[in-house]
Amino acid sequence: MNAAQFFFSHLKGQKGRRRWALAFFLGILGAGAMAPVHAVFLLIPSVIGLLWLTYDSSCVRGAFATGWWFGLGHFFAGLYWVANALFVQPDRFGWMAPGAVFFLAGLMALFPAASVVASSVLGRRSTGVGRVLVFAAMWVLFEWVRSWIFTGFPWNLIGSIWTFSDAIIQTAALTGVYGLGLLSILVAGIPAILVGKDGWSTKGSPARPISIVVLSLFVVWAGGAYRLSGASNEIVSDVVLRLIQPNIEQKLKWKPSLRAKNFEEQIRMGGVASKPGLPVPTHIFWAETAATYFIEKDSNSRRAIARSTPMGGLTIIGSLRAEQRGGGVYQIWNSLHGIDEVGNVVGTYDKFHLVPFGEYTPLRKIFKFSKITFGTTDFSAGPGPRTLRLKGLPPVSPLICYEVIFPNQVVDRQDRPEWLLNLTNDGWYGASSGPYQHFDAARLRAVEEGLPLVRVANTGISGVIDGYGRVVSSLALGTKGTLDSVLPRSLQTTFYGRVGNSIVIFLILITAVVGILTNHKSNEHKI
Repeated sequence: MNAAQFFFSHLKGQKGRRRWALAFFLGILGAGAMAPVHAVFLLIPSVIGLLWLTYDSSCVRGAFATGWWFGLGHFFAGLYWVANALFVQPDRFGWMAPGAVFFLAGLMALFPAASVVASSVLGRRSTGVGRVLVFAAMWVLFEWVRSWIFTGFPWNLIGSIWTFSDAIIQTAALTGVYGLGLLSILVAGIPAILVGKDGWSTKGSPARPISIVVLSLFVVWAGGAYRLSGASNEIVSDVVLRLIQPNIEQKLKWKPSLRAKNFEEQIRMGGVASKPGLPVPTHIFWAETAATYFIEKDSNSRRAIARSTPMGGLTIIGSLRAEQRGGGVYQIWNSLHGIDEVGNVVGTYDKFHLVPFGEYTPLRKIFKFSKITFGTTDFSAGPGPRTLRLKGLPPVSPLICYEVIFPNQVVDRQDRPEWLLNLTNDGWYGASSGPYQHFDAARLRAVEEGLPLVRVANTGISGVIDGYGRVVSSLALGTKGTLDSVLPRSLQTTFYGRVGNSIVIFLILITAVVGILTNHKSNEHKI
């Protein structure tokens, strides 16, 4: 008995709780392919095992349960760090931590469950190449749906497992991260054709389809390596960026006795002299809500920031913004401001993609608790992606916090910018996998759009990324310091940047149709 038969024999025929437990474990296994571990090989037994478990699903209900338990394990392992945010104020929200992680994982698990059901129905209970193709198409389809339904949460899209390879992620310039996801599921799932419902498959030779899929991965890598071999390293002249990473614990950030000290320390870091032989910074960048004051209305704080703002340059800073409405009610935004050398606000951006329960509480009649960020007033949403024109800098598309995780939603298509700026505060998540996964998402947006990206994070990871997704320079998670860097030039608009997710829908349709047609052939292993 070979390894494939042994693995299959232990999955075949499992029912009820044993089947669910196996699916849960396989989901956890697949999460190991994500950052920061990037054990991509773990995705192979994970996806194969899920496919083999569904071979025995006798009904839609059984297929849904198997897919849901797989998703629960996968997202529980990938999103466990959410609990850290609730322990920032343990007296208020600590009790919610275990349930919140399972609730979020269970909600996200609906999408793998839908993928399994759809592939089981469309695959006509096939166990060959057609089933794998349909499953890959359905997985990516529901990842795309996950990116927008109920405000969307496209965290840990399966294509992000390849961010350890600069060459492989170049494909995102053509197909976005979803195209990489399609390839990922095909590569991981194609060995499933080695066995059928009753054991070792005797239908044709599996060598040909497996070889084609593996060759496709090699072609993607080779194409990416070729693209990088001619990569441009041009920089924007007369621009030197300084990124401030103060590494302030979230528990201490809003403490009244420390707010002034934290504020002054970041001003000091912005004004520190450059190392001998290095150019003087022209623009200073602080992280999301780095200023714990309403800067726009606080002239004293702005003048203090101006002390370290370079002459002729700017300090770009994350801060809350408030306006009073009728009846004394305040409206609050999570914002970014550009402050010049005399303390004037010369540009503002308001975050538009808000975090449910983090920045506002949806369905307040059901969920009667306040958002977990400080204060009781829900944040308001800005108008959407926009391009800011700030003194001394190319046009920029600002993104605050997790706005950077949304493919095809990071720029104003009518007013295309020349770079992306992501201010974030991953201090909520501590020393966990969350900041690494967030950083990887930012890199993929840079590749997709062909735009350099500057990421400024309170506790890290801060860094400068070029339009090929390569990390030019960075500050490690959990460290305090400044990072002085050049700004890479933008590339020509990528194919994905021009057509957006229409290419994704096309790939999903083609893969699904080929899979369905393949199921009708007498020899399912041939493609």
